This record gives sequence, structure tokens and C-alpha cells, in this order.
Amino acid sequence: MSIDGHVLRDVIDYHFYAAEERLELEIERASKRLALVVEREYGEDLGVTFTEDVFDGLRRCHNKCTFCFVDQMPPGLRPSLYVKDDDYRYSFLHGNFITLTNWTEEDWERVAEQHLSPLYISVHSTHLDTRRHMLCNPRVPDMGQQLQRLAELGIEMHTQIVVIPGFNDGKQLQRTIADLTALHPAVRSIGVVPVGLTRYHRGDVRLLTREEERAILEMIVPWQKENRGEVGVGLVHASDELHLRTGYAIPPAEDYDGYPQLENGIGLVRQLLDEWEALKRECASPRVSGRGTMVCGTLIEPTLGRICGELREEAGLDITVVPVANHFLGATVTVSGLLAGRDVVSVLKGRDLGDGAFVPRAMFDSQGQVTLEGVTRADMETSLDVPVVTAGSIAAVLDHFAGNGRGCR
Repeated sequence: MSIDGHVLRDVIDYHFYAAEERLELEIERASKRLALVVEREYGEDLGVTFTEDVFDGLRRCHNKCTFCFVDQMPPGLRPSLYVKDDDYRYSFLHGNFITLTNWTEEDWERVAEQHLSPLYISVHSTHLDTRRHMLCNPRVPDMGQQLQRLAELGIEMHTQIVVIPGFNDGKQLQRTIADLTALHPAVRSIGVVPVGLTRYHRGDVRLLTREEERAILEMIVPWQKENRGEVGVGLVHASDELHLRTGYAIPPAEDYDGYPQLENGIGLVRQLLDEWEALKRECASPRVSGRGTMVCGTLIEPTLGRICGELREEAGLDITVVPVANHFLGATVTVSGLLAGRDVVSVLKGRDLGDGAFVPRAMFDSQGQVTLEGVTRADMETSLDVPVVTAGSIAAVLDHFAGNGRGCR
């Protein structure tokens, strides 16, 4: 219940206050409160685990962004998909992006005291009126002042800009990048990603055109070049989607500054390409046989198709890549991680899938059990009558065949 008199609000408090060698604990056991004194070796774990990261409830988002992806989900999905968290503790613990629009002075004091760094922040625009318009919240505080205050506290920040045409692109985007760049080294990365819309979207937001996406990339490149010359890092990074949709080459690994925003879809394709280059060196004679089918979203299909073509030559494994259009959320949703199980089954049913089907690990929940709409891997196997393997990498595909004695690794 407390450590040295401090009531615990979350696991952050637990780790912060439980760092000393002598601790006064208040615990509750069988509805009784007990006071204990614990002495231990420095660094020795107390052996306490938690079922939740926060004990006083998840802090929800109170903005009404017209581009909010959670609000674009259809009804009837698992409850966790409708949670709009805006909790700085989850930002610190798991890299979730937050808006800083619900902070109290107590939050500022805690971040300073416990040095909760880094934080992941959705900026979108440093222009106050533009940001209020995008978040549909007239009480949004000045982002520039908030970022400056965090910088003065020594808090590192990874920031993102979701670009919406007519809202925060063009000169607005240029200004936001400039403002964030001026806060380096406190601002450690700036991710620029295109707005995503499902078929359930309602509002005045539209997708970027290819010309607008190319204009964004052409804006970012000079910033990267200047930043590398002045501070040694590119700092500004475009999402993989922008490169794939416009046909621009995927940057080399060193341009990603250590991949600070992988979970934001920035650098995943480069890691995939580099992983395959490394794996090719491991594939050796004798050549082996084996057939399978790999499922993916439509965006990455050309890249995976090239890799699997080389896989056939290098390892003798015949993997057919099948792109799946997203009818569940809409054809404009092209990433593999948002595929629905029913769409995958619909496309694969009746095909010769070889020895089995490989489906993206990212399309399942955090436990790897169910898809967006509740379809399990076992459900897919029943419908397709072949083994269905979840794979998060090319290595996982090779490992599967190696386990059957037919791989190159």
C-alpha cells in the first residue's frame, strides 16, 4: 500500500521508492493492514510483481481529434481497441504517444522529481491555434511552452507529427519541424507520419495525395542533411509508409539514428531488408525444398515479393507472397498489422497454400492470440485446413522450415 509513507500510484512509484536498502512497508493481507521493515542487499529484488502498471486508473484522452484512429474502429471489437489513453506513465513505460493536454502541476512536479525520461509526445503542430483546431479542444495549452519546460527539466522527448493535408502540412509543417529541431538535444527524434483513415471515418479529413507525400519527403531531406552537419544526427524521420507509397528508396540503417521510433512505423522496412541481407549469407548448400504462402498487407507486398524471390534462389524455399486487401477497415488501410482474420481467410481459401500459411504476428493482439475482430490462429487453420504460422520476420519463416529439417539455417 505504501513504501516509506509514500502511497503507490503505479509501478513507477514502486521502483522509485523501493530503491533503498531499508524500507518501511505498509501491506494489506487478508483485509488486514500490516507494517513491516525490510532490510536487503543493495539491488536485491523484493519479489513483487503487478498485474497492472497503474493502480489508480488509466488516464484517458479528452481531445476530440477528427483523425483519431480509435474513433474510426467499427463496433463489436475487443474492448482494448477502444481505449484512448493519454497517460504519461504509459509513455514513459511503453513509449505510448501522449498530447500533454491533461497535465496538472502535480504531474509536472512528479516528472521532475522522478525524472520520467524519455517521453513520447504527439505534437502535430507547434502553432497553438492549429493544434487546438486539430485536437478539437479550445483549452489545449501552448505546446511550445510545454516542450521548453520539459527540456529545462532535462526530459528527453521523442515527438511525432501526424500530417493532415490542409491542416498542418506545407509551411505549418516546416515551422513545426524548425521549432522541434531548435529543442535538440532534449528533442531526440521527430517522426513524420501520414494520417490514416478507415472506411468508418467521418469528418473533413482526407488522405495525402502522392504529390503531397513526395513534398513532405523533399522537405525532410534538407533538414536531415543540415542536422547531421550541425548536431550529428538526422533527427527528422519519415514513416516507412511515405517511402513505400512514393517509391522513394528506404534510407540506410545509419540514417535512423538508432531506430528511436520503430513502434511508430519508422525503420521497420530497413530492418527487414538488412535482416534478409544477413540471412542470405547463412543460406548454404545443399539446397532444400519446401513450399508455403506468406500473407501481408498491400503496402509491403512488392518488398516481400522481391525478398521471397531471392529466398527461392538462395535457399530453395518456394514462398508465395499473397497481399490481402483490407475490406474490414477499408482499402486505404494497407499495413499488415491491421489485417482482419476474415479477410485473410477469404483471400486464401481455395488456394494451394503448400505446406502452410505464414501470417503477420503484428495482426494479433499482444498475447498473439486474436486478430482485430477476434479470429484466432486456430480458427484460420480450421477454415484453411493447413498449418497457420505467425511470423514476425523472415528469420521466423526460415526457422519454421529448419524445424522441419528443410531450412537453410
